[in-house]
Amino acid sequence: RGFFKLTVHTMTTKADAPKGTQRRDFLREIELKYQAEWEADRIFEVDPGQGGDDKFFLTFPFPYMNGKLHLGHGFSFSKAEFAAGYQRMKGKKVLLPFGFHVTGTPIAACAEKLKKEVEAYGCPPVFPDDVAEVKKTEEKSAADQATSGKFSGKKLKKAANKPQWLIMRDMGLTDDEIKDYLDPDHWLKVFPFKALDDLKLFGSRIDFRRSFITTDRNQYFDSFVQWQFRHLKAKDKLSFGKRYTIWSALDNQPCQDHDRASGEGVLAQEYTLIKIEVQNPLEHECFKPHAACLQGMKVILPAATLRPETMYGQTNLWILPDGEYQAYQITADEVHITTARAATNMAWQGMGSQLNCTPQALFTINGSDMMGLPCSSPYAPFPTVYTLPMFSISLEKGTGIVTSVPSDSPDDYMSLMDLKNKAEWRAKLGIKDEWIMPFEVVPIIDIPGWGDRAAETVCKQLKVASAKDAEKLAQAKAEVYLKGFTDGVMTCEAWRGQKVKDVKPLIRDELIANSLALKYAEPENKVVSRSGDVCVVALVDQWYLRYGEEKWAAEVKDHIDNTLETYTRGTRRGFEEVIGWLNEHACSRTFGLGTKMPFPGPFDYLIDSLSDSTIYMAYYTVCHILHEGARFGGQGPQADGSHLNMDGKKLGAAGIKPEELTDAVWDYIFLGSPSLDALETTISKDTLKKMRDEFLFWYPMDMRVSGKDLIQNHLTMCLYNHAAMFPKELWPKSIYCNGHISVDGEKMAKSRGNFLTLENVVNEFSCDATRLALADAGDGLDDANFVRSVTNASILKLTKEIDWVKETMALAQQDALRTGEYNFFDKVFENQMNKIVATTDKHYSGMLFREAVQCCWFGLQNTRDEYRNAVAGGSSHNINEKMHKDLFYRFVEVQALLITPIAPHFSEYLWKEMLGNKTSVQNAAFPQAGPVNLQLEMSSAFLVDCLHHLRQNIQKGMKKTKTKPTHGQIYVTTEYTEWQKKTIQFVHGVYREVGEIPKDLSKRVAADPELKKDLKLIMGFAAGLKDQLAKFGNEGIFSDTPIVSEKDVLDEQLEYIKVQLGIDNLAVYAATDEAAPDQGKQKGRSTIGNPSSNFWVEEA
Repeated sequence: RGFFKLTVHTMTTKADAPKGTQRRDFLREIELKYQAEWEADRIFEVDPGQGGDDKFFLTFPFPYMNGKLHLGHGFSFSKAEFAAGYQRMKGKKVLLPFGFHVTGTPIAACAEKLKKEVEAYGCPPVFPDDVAEVKKTEEKSAADQATSGKFSGKKLKKAANKPQWLIMRDMGLTDDEIKDYLDPDHWLKVFPFKALDDLKLFGSRIDFRRSFITTDRNQYFDSFVQWQFRHLKAKDKLSFGKRYTIWSALDNQPCQDHDRASGEGVLAQEYTLIKIEVQNPLEHECFKPHAACLQGMKVILPAATLRPETMYGQTNLWILPDGEYQAYQITADEVHITTARAATNMAWQGMGSQLNCTPQALFTINGSDMMGLPCSSPYAPFPTVYTLPMFSISLEKGTGIVTSVPSDSPDDYMSLMDLKNKAEWRAKLGIKDEWIMPFEVVPIIDIPGWGDRAAETVCKQLKVASAKDAEKLAQAKAEVYLKGFTDGVMTCEAWRGQKVKDVKPLIRDELIANSLALKYAEPENKVVSRSGDVCVVALVDQWYLRYGEEKWAAEVKDHIDNTLETYTRGTRRGFEEVIGWLNEHACSRTFGLGTKMPFPGPFDYLIDSLSDSTIYMAYYTVCHILHEGARFGGQGPQADGSHLNMDGKKLGAAGIKPEELTDAVWDYIFLGSPSLDALETTISKDTLKKMRDEFLFWYPMDMRVSGKDLIQNHLTMCLYNHAAMFPKELWPKSIYCNGHISVDGEKMAKSRGNFLTLENVVNEFSCDATRLALADAGDGLDDANFVRSVTNASILKLTKEIDWVKETMALAQQDALRTGEYNFFDKVFENQMNKIVATTDKHYSGMLFREAVQCCWFGLQNTRDEYRNAVAGGSSHNINEKMHKDLFYRFVEVQALLITPIAPHFSEYLWKEMLGNKTSVQNAAFPQAGPVNLQLEMSSAFLVDCLHHLRQNIQKGMKKTKTKPTHGQIYVTTEYTEWQKKTIQFVHGVYREVGEIPKDLSKRVAADPELKKDLKLIMGFAAGLKDQLAKFGNEGIFSDTPIVSEKDVLDEQLEYIKVQLGIDNLAVYAATDEAAPDQGKQKGRSTIGNPSSNFWVEEA
């Protein structure tokens, strides 16, 4: 449509994309060159400035070091990296540190697996075929498995069922190398340094002096974490006692999110276990074969329920007919019939004599054998209720025994009605009438709008056909359960008139106190530990952080609501949801790597991997003083035996020893108390003040960048712990979250051949092509897509752009480019560059990197190309020589600077090799945007649109004449009509009122008595105003006098228009000029923005 219009392009693979690697190799060559220069010049090592210096401190969650960094790490980290580059260019001191997480069970579990494989199959192991084969398991999204009201984002990871030795081989390790990994410490000596090298390959703007590893292997960090936990305990944020927690029986310790192969984000769900007693058990055929173990025992059918208040409406029990159940002795006189899975959870919660081991079943019994058992159930309105079949029961939830309350459970109601109304069905299942027909629905809860039989009411409203109508039943259940809890009022005698939400806990407590029920918990959904076992819920002594405590939670919620920048509404909503359900968090374990809990106890408890990583951002500000991080590159041990000193084994320049870091010292550094004069320490007071000043310079953290899956744990815990440890003015200022990334539209997986490590992708495509593709992949919480063909196309685009700059630079140096005063097209190009600079600045500041790339990469080059075509006047000969020399240099500078945050190596090449700058582009300022001339911008847009319409008119005429016209007349209107002026005033008023052009503009126009007379005409004009506002982003378009003098534009560019149309005899007239010829009777059809025209053929 013309060079004046900024169009958005999507990366596409060109047909002439490079088949060889020369272009990629050229990019890799300059990337390695500039990375070496940046490291030698220590460009990214940053120290505090003066008091007035602006700063930007941003961090990224340190990755876990049990493997190499992959593209998923790169995608999330790129957001922080791009932001760091942009903020540097805005004149700020930018600190982007990067640590490496080794806390927790994964490394220890992997090392333990290797040991067991060696013990079982030799060294190197020779695996049987059935062991070596990798089982394919279906992945389910965390959103599918999350409970109502709980934010979730990330897909669950596969259970680790492939031999660890083979996994290590897949990483490219030899059998001789793998042997070393039987020692957990060896992992710490390898993978952090592989990650460090990969980050350098990525061109990262990281201050590596501040890199470190976690756990007690780094005694400085170990001291810092213990200091934090002593404070948390002193502030009553940390407690010890029996609590429910997700538990790995194999590891014999809690299994928190970072310890899981699948089930991340799953919590312990607490139930009330109703003890339903079978009447005269030994009289029933199904139990007679087991009389020896049941003699003198009560037989209990335990039903797990989330709704103890509904027990007053029980009519029967449900059992899965083809389910396999087991009998377990729970107390001296009780045998419970349940599932093996539920019994294991019960054992770990102190029920029965098999605590801490696999419960031993007394016998196994099929569900079909237990139909029609007469039972006594607590609070049931009938003295006897019977067991009946329900085929939708899952043995993976609860106990496999379900109590039926048809008044308030849609599933129960439809299942009961199916049996009551279908005699043939009852006969087929062997159900006697006396087990079911006498039992009618018993109303117990009144719900406004639905009455006291809500399940029946809602099922009829939704037209649920039967118990097999799963989708509608799920909807009915969600609606009834929610409204029943929030609005329901009890109608049963014992609690009449009281709200359900008030009496629910009271009824539960009463049932338990009267030994009619038990407390019971299990994982909300299946959880598999990294050691490979299916986890349970255990009731064990443990250290736990009291997240959810009312005052603490209120402080965090206020921070989220009022001061925390989250960039997207989805991120904010995610935090709000997590605050609603996050409760006590088990933070201790006994297996793995970590920092020991600094309190006496029966075990050497370790602090879990989520809890030692909540305020370590503060540690970044001073750790380079305590120990020199990873300043100099290279992998593995140094000559002095250290490992880049990330483990703190080598003292820093200040000579501070770990044992000198007392709580008082940490208090001074991070809390400012005690005062420096009152502090008793052997550390230099000048050094301590330096650390205190450095912390205060960088804190608060300006931005935390992370994948969205960490909202449900780490990020919310980070907010909690900052609120506990620091004053409000030092709490995080912003958190940016992104979605996950797929490769070519599929989730990354080795089995699909699309699992990409960061090293792989940089070496295959180059660093800048990868970074461009990551920026273009998407922003915000939506999942993104990394397309390899797109990345390959970026190689071509980067190198072709360099080729063009070289070619044109040679012309400029030969004075072959045009000089002198700017013409119309020069002014338009300069104006458009100013707008692109301003727009790109806005996108970068809003963390909209895809929009930034579209604007300053595709958009800028598109604008340049159309400028070249415009000044060439349609000629393709020596097109570059028609450019203005000053504008060429301005373009190269703007291009280099605007894309620096994303493609810094490309920018450095233009900046140094093409423009001749001596200093790095990494230290250059963001370009200044000159004023954007709205009149010039609209004039250029008018010219483009006018040419488009003129061409259409010519083509339309040629369909009749079959001959290209030789003459033409163009008629231009100079003023708005009265109805147009009224429309402008009306739309402007609406815009001022609501801050935008609303979707209901047509309704508003139709409601105006002055405008509705010419509604169709006016709506078209109003839509044009809306488009102009979106296009130009300037309220000036609402002027009631035309901003553009259309006749002046066409007069000035008449020769250009003639060339473009290929018509030499062309004239422009004002539509109001009575003397103007009007051969085609078109003069009166002209309106502002839409000149009319007439074309014809005259014989020579």
